[in-house]
Amino acid sequence: MYQDLSLYINGQFLEGGGRRESDVVDPATDQVIGKLPHATKEDLDLALQSAHTAFQAWRKSSPMERSRILRKVGELSRERAKEIGRNMTLDMGKPLAEAVGEVIVCSEHADWAAEESRRIYGRVVPARSEGVRQFVLKEPIGVVAAFSPWNFPFNQAIRKIVSALGAGCTIIIKGPEDAPSALVAIAQMFHEAGLPAGCLNVVWGVPSEVSTYLIHSPIVRKISFTGSVPVGKQLAAMAGSLMKPATMELGGHSPVIVMDDADVESAADIMAASKFRNAGQVCVSPTRFYVQEKAYDRFVSRFLDKVKTLKVGPGLEEATKMGPLAHKRRVPAIASFVEDADARGAKVLAGGNKLGDKGNFFEPTVIDEPPDDSKLMREEPFGPILGLKKFKTLDEAIEKANSLPYGLAAYAFTTSTRNATRIGDGLESGMVTINHLGFALAEVPFGGVKDSGYGSEGGAETFDGYLVTKFVTQKG
Repeated sequence: MYQDLSLYINGQFLEGGGRRESDVVDPATDQVIGKLPHATKEDLDLALQSAHTAFQAWRKSSPMERSRILRKVGELSRERAKEIGRNMTLDMGKPLAEAVGEVIVCSEHADWAAEESRRIYGRVVPARSEGVRQFVLKEPIGVVAAFSPWNFPFNQAIRKIVSALGAGCTIIIKGPEDAPSALVAIAQMFHEAGLPAGCLNVVWGVPSEVSTYLIHSPIVRKISFTGSVPVGKQLAAMAGSLMKPATMELGGHSPVIVMDDADVESAADIMAASKFRNAGQVCVSPTRFYVQEKAYDRFVSRFLDKVKTLKVGPGLEEATKMGPLAHKRRVPAIASFVEDADARGAKVLAGGNKLGDKGNFFEPTVIDEPPDDSKLMREEPFGPILGLKKFKTLDEAIEKANSLPYGLAAYAFTTSTRNATRIGDGLESGMVTINHLGFALAEVPFGGVKDSGYGSEGGAETFDGYLVTKFVTQKG
């Protein structure tokens, strides 16, 4: 059984009804597992009007009521994690344990927003004149149009939804048409938690058409997008032309710096697990490995040992550690990185090939010393492939790490406090984690710099993009 799919508009779940539908395909078997209804123009207009109408009341709602609903959704998420996770495995391929873990961990975003929504404070500014009162107020920005990706269907959607709703905004969200089950499940949970009709609306359709229609609507006041750099730049330009603020979490090409003084074995273990999580289809996936000369052979040997233990297969099989790529087009795309590296004289240390005749399986792939101008070292691969390169000095490693326009995430391993400080200060990245994995927790900000976007979700910054600042001064 697979999740029943629908639109969710003005508190109603809307199924086919003669609407255009698209196939949802299991990437492990190539079988069609569901039909997804696309929104008509009338559906989009209804979603916009419903969100606008609901905002007039929701913006004035008690923070305690918002908190209650968000907390209930967190509880329901944990209760239904296995069911939601199984459906995610079916429509986008990640191993079941990863999918269930995504739901459980990300239920904390609902908990965090539930608490922080009760603490959206303004301030009083002392006046220069007697009898004057000066107030700084934080108010919800309005109706939000959000767009979430397929690689973490639950994670990315619920972050945006709880941030918008917790701030007092209403939201229309278009999720990934090829991995829709998680977002439909989120809508069901908010519905059951008692969220007023119109506060959350879920729509589907041709991405460019839906995004253009929603962003150009005068009802929409804020844009939130997670996805590729090219699409993000198009939407940011569109939003900017209309003076609409946006949060953009775009692609990355994350560098890893391993120093000679690092705990090399631990670094290799942590990075091997992180690299091939979700088949490398992770915006913060480590992809460019810079290992200092004395540590290089030890790191590579340990890393390859870990790669050899990875069982690739359908996500519902218990032994599977890495599932298929989510889309068939990604198989030749990953192969092109291998072909380019090989043509430029790099050595394939592991993998490099498609697996099987059915499904979108590709071997975990490790490339030794790809040139700096190779495709692998310049373009985000978004798959189970990485490049390994030696370096001599830390300055050299930081320079290479900063050489691309990406700036989402970076990793480093060293036992030297001095090195760690230089790395933390020197890397041009929205997030840097040293000697462990520390990203994407509910209580910390998540976001990038340079071409990787702007704005953050999570942490104390959770509501920043969903609030406007109003100054009120009053005499008498």
